[in-house]
Amino acid sequence: MSNAELARMVESEHPYRGKALFELSDRIPTDNDAATKVAMLSRLTSLRRARLFDRVSLAWSGIIALLAAETDHSRAVAYEAFGALDIDEQRDMLDYLEVASIEEAHPRIA
Repeated sequence: MSNAELARMVESEHPYRGKALFELSDRIPTDNDAATKVAMLSRLTSLRRARLFDRVSLAWSGIIALLAAETDHSRAVAYEAFGALDIDEQRDMLDYLEVASIEEAHPRIA
């Protein structure tokens, strides 16, 4: 599927929206378009409310994937996506990542 098709699945709250987001996330290190789409999707209220586990939402997983890709573009859009979260979410995410600022976060995805 194309990046646009995957993004539409996420936006439409398709039952496989999580899988579609993860597929886009896997493309981030080599595809700036995928990174941009993940950053935009992380702003969706539905992804901010959908929990993977504990406090971690689908939106957070997208931002974490952007940070983990460690490209200039992915980090820049990750900072923008993080900035779009409300202040309480930002604090919770920084606590989860165990950093004082988003720029200090360098998560690894196995």
